[in-house]
Amino acid sequence: MQIQGQALLIRIYIGESDQWHGQPLYHAIVVRLRERGAAGVTVLRGIEGFGAHAHLHTTRILRLSEDLPILIELVDEEERARSLLAEIDEMVGDGLITVERVEVHAYRALDSTQA
Repeated sequence: MQIQGQALLIRIYIGESDQWHGQPLYHAIVVRLRERGAAGVTVLRGIEGFGAHAHLHTTRILRLSEDLPILIELVDEEERARSLLAEIDEMVGDGLITVERVEVHAYRALDSTQA
């Protein structure tokens, strides 16, 4: 798969303790996007943040949280990204989903014989 030029970046902001059918929501989203042929997905775990309820989630020792911020990023061609958006939206209860246009400079995977 190759992506070059204009694409979409979808960012999904959720909590680490969010669930989807008994499994972590971030994992369920990654699995779903992989099944649907997304170009790639990255999950990032935040050290501190708050959302719509303004409840602070942090790794600081005095305020240990089991619900740290999670950011899931997906960059893909606009048509495929938009088609995945409805499925993502269905899975996310509390959270934030943003979409922005990006320009892909390089997206490549070396052939295993070249590594």
